[in-house]
Amino acid sequence: MGGKWVACFECLQRQVEADLSGRFTFLHGRSDSLLPYGSEGVIQFILNYLPYDEGSCLGRYIDEYCVVEGGENCSRDDLKLSQGHEDVSLRFPSDDGAALNTTSHETHCSSNGSRTTLLMGCEKCCIFSRFSCSRTIISLAPIAETGTASYELFKEISSGFSSGSLEDHILQSLIQFIAGNCVRHDSLNFLRLIGLPSFDESGSPGSIRHPNILPVVGFLKSSRKVCMVLPKMPYSLENILHYTPQFIKSDWHAQFLIYQLLSALCYMHGIGVAHENLFPSKIMMSDTYWCWIQIDEKHLVNSNRNPSEDFNNVAASNFCLGGCLSHALYSDLNVSESEHWDASFYSWWKGDLSNFEYLLILNKLAGRRWGDQTFYTVIPWVIDFSVKPDENSDGGWRDLTKSKWRLTKGDEQLDFTYSTSETPHHVSEECLSELAVCSYKARRLPLHVLQAAVRSVYEPNEYPSSMQRLYQWTPDECIPEFYCDPRICQSSHPGMPDLALPSWASSSEEFVRLHRNALESSRVSSQLHHWIDITFGYKMSGDAAIASKNVMLPESTSSLPRSTGRRQLFSQPHPARLLFGRDTQEIKNGQAEVKYFEANHVFTTDYLSKLEEATSFCQASRYLVPKYFVDKSNSTNIIADEKLLVRNTSESVSLREHDSLGKLSHSPFTYVDHLLERLMVDDDDSAGYVELLLWKQTYSSKVCTKEAARDIFAVGCILAEIQLGRPLFDSNSLVSYMENGVVPSSLQDLPYSMKTFVEACIHKEWSMRPSAKCLLDSPFFQKCIKSSYLFLAPFHLLAKDDSRLRYAGTLANQGALKSMGAVAAAICLPFCLPLLVASISDAEVELTYELLTEFLKCLEVDVVKDHLLPSVQKILQDTSSSHMKVSLLQDSFMRLVWNKIGIKAYLVSVHPVIVSNLCGETSKSSATAASVLLVGSSEELGVPVTVHQTIMPLMLSFGGGLSDEGLYVVTRIAGLFGEKFVVRQILPLINNIINSCLHTSQFHKHEPAYSWRTWTLKDCLRTLDGLIPVMETGTIIKELIQGEKCPYINILMCRDLEVPVLLDAARSFLRVCHQIGSSSTSLHVLPKLKELLHELAFTKKDDMSSEAFVEDLMVDQLKVREVLHSESRMDLVSILYPEFASLLGIEKLRQCCATWLLLEQYLLRHHNWKWEYAGVSCQNGPESATPRPLSHKKGSTSEDTSTKIPQSGRQLQERNGAKSMRMNKSMIGKYPNPTEYNETTGKLEMQEPWYWFPRADACWNWLDVGRAGAPKDELPWKIKASIVYSTRAHHGALRSIAVCEDECTVFTAGVGPGFKGNIQKWALARVACVSSYNGHDEVVNDICVLGSSGRVASCDGTLHIWNGQSGKLISAFSESPLAFTRFLEKDENLLNFNQLSGGIFNASFHGNSFTTMDYMEFNNRLVIGTGNGSLRFIDVNQGQKLHLWRSDLLESGFSPLISSICSSSSPNVRTEQCLSSSSLIAAGYSTGHCKLFDMKSGKIIASWQAHDAYVTKLAAASYQLISSSLDKTLRVWDLRRNWTSENTVFRGYSDGVRCFSVWGQNVMSVCRNKISLSSLHGLPDQEGQHHVSPQHLYSADGESKNTSLLSAVSILPFSHLFLVGTEDGYLKICC
Repeated sequence: MGGKWVACFECLQRQVEADLSGRFTFLHGRSDSLLPYGSEGVIQFILNYLPYDEGSCLGRYIDEYCVVEGGENCSRDDLKLSQGHEDVSLRFPSDDGAALNTTSHETHCSSNGSRTTLLMGCEKCCIFSRFSCSRTIISLAPIAETGTASYELFKEISSGFSSGSLEDHILQSLIQFIAGNCVRHDSLNFLRLIGLPSFDESGSPGSIRHPNILPVVGFLKSSRKVCMVLPKMPYSLENILHYTPQFIKSDWHAQFLIYQLLSALCYMHGIGVAHENLFPSKIMMSDTYWCWIQIDEKHLVNSNRNPSEDFNNVAASNFCLGGCLSHALYSDLNVSESEHWDASFYSWWKGDLSNFEYLLILNKLAGRRWGDQTFYTVIPWVIDFSVKPDENSDGGWRDLTKSKWRLTKGDEQLDFTYSTSETPHHVSEECLSELAVCSYKARRLPLHVLQAAVRSVYEPNEYPSSMQRLYQWTPDECIPEFYCDPRICQSSHPGMPDLALPSWASSSEEFVRLHRNALESSRVSSQLHHWIDITFGYKMSGDAAIASKNVMLPESTSSLPRSTGRRQLFSQPHPARLLFGRDTQEIKNGQAEVKYFEANHVFTTDYLSKLEEATSFCQASRYLVPKYFVDKSNSTNIIADEKLLVRNTSESVSLREHDSLGKLSHSPFTYVDHLLERLMVDDDDSAGYVELLLWKQTYSSKVCTKEAARDIFAVGCILAEIQLGRPLFDSNSLVSYMENGVVPSSLQDLPYSMKTFVEACIHKEWSMRPSAKCLLDSPFFQKCIKSSYLFLAPFHLLAKDDSRLRYAGTLANQGALKSMGAVAAAICLPFCLPLLVASISDAEVELTYELLTEFLKCLEVDVVKDHLLPSVQKILQDTSSSHMKVSLLQDSFMRLVWNKIGIKAYLVSVHPVIVSNLCGETSKSSATAASVLLVGSSEELGVPVTVHQTIMPLMLSFGGGLSDEGLYVVTRIAGLFGEKFVVRQILPLINNIINSCLHTSQFHKHEPAYSWRTWTLKDCLRTLDGLIPVMETGTIIKELIQGEKCPYINILMCRDLEVPVLLDAARSFLRVCHQIGSSSTSLHVLPKLKELLHELAFTKKDDMSSEAFVEDLMVDQLKVREVLHSESRMDLVSILYPEFASLLGIEKLRQCCATWLLLEQYLLRHHNWKWEYAGVSCQNGPESATPRPLSHKKGSTSEDTSTKIPQSGRQLQERNGAKSMRMNKSMIGKYPNPTEYNETTGKLEMQEPWYWFPRADACWNWLDVGRAGAPKDELPWKIKASIVYSTRAHHGALRSIAVCEDECTVFTAGVGPGFKGNIQKWALARVACVSSYNGHDEVVNDICVLGSSGRVASCDGTLHIWNGQSGKLISAFSESPLAFTRFLEKDENLLNFNQLSGGIFNASFHGNSFTTMDYMEFNNRLVIGTGNGSLRFIDVNQGQKLHLWRSDLLESGFSPLISSICSSSSPNVRTEQCLSSSSLIAAGYSTGHCKLFDMKSGKIIASWQAHDAYVTKLAAASYQLISSSLDKTLRVWDLRRNWTSENTVFRGYSDGVRCFSVWGQNVMSVCRNKISLSSLHGLPDQEGQHHVSPQHLYSADGESKNTSLLSAVSILPFSHLFLVGTEDGYLKICC
């Protein structure tokens, strides 16, 4: 094919625009060169230009497709090898038609339409004599469309790729195969590619693409070039290793990645092609850990030429278009990239390499690239352009010891930013932003690029007009063009003048020359190493970054892969350039003449010292240019070896191919059952060391060629680099290994299984390295990796999303996910989630639902929380009508979620989203499903949680778009819990809302307030209508009518309400009166009605002259509206008066209402209403009279628009049983007298669950109702410090409290009789002790509930793990010399119901005793502190001890006692907000010290003196560590800052802080007999101090305060309560 086609990026852009008629936007060029030359252009795809040679194999192959003149392009389908598309029935496994058919070659389209034969042989390029280059090209690029370059062909390629139609037929065939239907050969051939029945390195080329080879989607031919079209992938493995190495989180991520590489290599080696350049930069990746190997022209023509060599000499391969000047700009640069980075460094250090050239090399190492404005090559500004640079003067030179950001912003501003930012930082993450680059190049970039990056509206005057202004305008660094390309100053846009140059430069050429001279000056050379330290070196992190004010703002999504970022190249200070004396240099003919080194300085002491420094620096930076294989030394011998291999294998290859063709069709793998069998993973899926060692010693399948051996060597190096975080080999270490067998020391840092695998891959003798197939079959890869690969490979066919969903759903229906296990399911989940949350048709709902359900059953809890739940939330938050959402809102699915993640996580993540489906714009079906779900879960949640997590969020949405189903939920739950629940919880809230609305003055609110108030009151009235059936007559009278709190009268008496609200209130009031009867209405309602009717009568009289009043006084608009509004209030008379006359009798109504005559006259005149007697009136009842019907006038209507429970709510009541809405109706007959009923209920109250729970408005200060149409995200907590209920829990002090996730069960640990340990189990519904555990002999000092398993751990010096339900001791542990660990398999029940018994241990406390513990939910382990400062780990599942970390002794020779422990995964931490590492453990000591451990390595990350006394408690909250101590302080340590010296101290305690509890940003602490509530985000006072305000706890009536010393505290976050324990053994429930 000739040399590689290389052009400058401007010519490359012109070439792309010419080929595609300028109808696709050119984004940027891409290259591996140090200069802006390359052969790849980036648009929607990657366009890789290759030189066209009609005599080459690729050239002849492409010519066969393209018509020379005037013809049409041949479709790619016309050239595909025959694959036997006839259907194959699975009932006939012996059918030969199922075999892999690659023998038909005569399928080609020529210009005259005749069929010709493909190229069958090429003596120059073929590897196996049977495989032509054409067949190899087809195998590597089977879907490539080929033709003459044109916009139409490229558009066809683009649409085919984006539509997913290129390989959809293969996936469709595979779906049919899994379903057991007829299948085509495509699916069977594809399964063979991915290892079914096994991987095969002796196969033959086919026309199905391997899923781990980057697809070539097109070949576009032009006059001198061939453009290879590749999809644009988001990341490369090199990007991830450089910028987000934490993305590859675990060993199985690395295994999965390597397994994919080997699968692709196995296929390539099988068809006689080796990659030979398997760098991380050639491995493309997605954010779901799928990878593709990128191929180029080398693999398509099988040339031995190294493409990277073309970049060493740009002139030799330059194909720029005519008139291009770029070649002259860069031809003098010495930028040949050396394989030894230290050689480039020494050249610069000694003065043989210019500053400019060295900086380009550093940019290349950091991954920065020309052409890409988002990650551009960066060069420092060296002058400020105020004066001409002169080395003899200090004026105008930039200080290179400080970043440009620091120079622009100033130290004071950077210090303020660092101290006040939530994430401490000084500077932006990027030292050269896209905005700055585009502004620098504004005069050369196309306008569409400027409009996309700078501003959508092109305004030329907004761009800096001069160099000095440009320098001052931005805190960003410079770009290379200002040092080498005069064209950067010349404008090509109308309206934008050329960039104004400094006065000391007469032309842009002179300016660039002088600017470059300044860069190469001695002054800059002596300071440049400081700038390198800031931009690429050790000042990017750690204390050096803080000192230099260079702490960068981290990426918000640091765990996601990135293709750009700041890479720190050096960990040591960069040496200064070698300068002896004052030398002069200048640019001559474009080349910097730099001479700093003189021979007479070689042996001076100063020189030797600097040389030692430079040598040490190079040694520490030797891995900047990693090596992944040994360069070929003798290509002639290699070719000879290959020809010998061909002769030895050519005789048997035909037979092997024939056997492989029939193997698949005759094997049992034709049946889908065997595919499922291959997907199955055993419970024990880990290879032991002996098994791996045996494999390493006995494997027999080895590589056949040196080229393939190079690939295997590269795989081993890549795997080691992923694990170690640094390359395994550099140039020197690789030579040392290959020549002398010196193994890199870092190899010993690998895990034993990985070390064995890597050693096999990098064997010194290439012929002894295992083949790709042998590695794939090795025990190194867990079965879950192999199973996941089989499941996921079809996902990466270029197919449609609905086909992928049907494939995954069909396979899941066959039980695949269940058989694969939790780890494999977790690997597959990220690939399926985008399909699950996408908008799908109703036909796909069932598949999606089943797939979600299967994942929910198979995955571990932490994976469900972190990955699956966000997708479920996204579906539920979709406001459109969706059958998928309705399916997820069913009880069956939510029950699975509940049981999987636990009630706490459910209430945090899922429950609020369900509630949101009843607010705002939501579909009727999803609202109905959500309402049924909320009602059904209310009883299981209990009253406190239901009130605060369901009722209050819904009522806060009154007036904000709450649906009818939302109102139904409130009334239905009220019916389930009964009348007392309505009286104590619902009615007070409704009254608060109504009072809030009535106190909102119309004259001081804007128009939206009217609408909000109207709809809020309407929602309140509708809710009251639904509550009436739940309450007895006496309760209705007492709560809704008597006294001053009658909501109906209060609404009707309000004169500034809108008429619809008044009419609704009137009708609701009438329904209540009919409910309580005429006698109760006469007794309780009539007196209140008198005042209302009187007000209405005189309102009518005043309104008679309203019109004249308006015309004469010309009052303002609001007054006019008030008068007209008052006139409409008379409609209330037409509703209330006739109805009450009918209910009470006209005479009784007239006797009560002195204005009856005025009202009846109004009714007669306006509504034609008159009371007509039908007989003699009855003295004790309503008169037997018939009122005339009302004739409504003035547009009024007789239709009853009364508010009712929504029809959907009524239907749901009937479905779920309406009896619960009247669960206390039996009390009516027993207590007909309301007074007697109310007295009796007080006696029965103690027998009902949650009788002690206070009114909702007593727990929380009432806030405004949410007017945005959705519940508030989180309510601020303002505690009342009120004791709701108190009970004696223990004989002695209550030491610890552990609350179960449901907040209905509590365990308390304290001192029992005889000063022995005693644990009580409490049911909070009735505050009753249901059982006690008495297995401890000593006082229990700590207790915790082990997640949702039902197990409890308690500690009294020994550790007990026991069943919280049965009380059976599961295991016990101790560190004493007489320690034992036992499992009680007999029915020994130590849970004695309300009976105390003796303990089982009699050992006294000693230094080895356990003191405190913390449960790590993510791995189900306990970490326990001891009296001698050690940490012991316990595996809860296995019931066995793990490792022990011992602590250092103090100077006194004694070890401090560990007094508190917390981990970042503690169940008390809201994990979705936790930013700290899940492997961190903090320990507090009796000396006041704290230590932070890395759980993975056991290393101490930090140790500091946190307090001056005993540390009583530690807790983690988000990125903060909280500690309390007996030194009267509570401290908050921000793990993102210099937290060992900077912390927030809360003072104001009168004594030591005994304990605290955290939820969200609230910290509740106890000190003696007082409590304090603090906010982690609270602001300091004027003096910069944080103070707490301890307060006493008072009884519910507020008359007596608590005097007992408080010893424990625990928050019930969902119930909005907290529990405290006292030294005298009481458990107190507070709000």
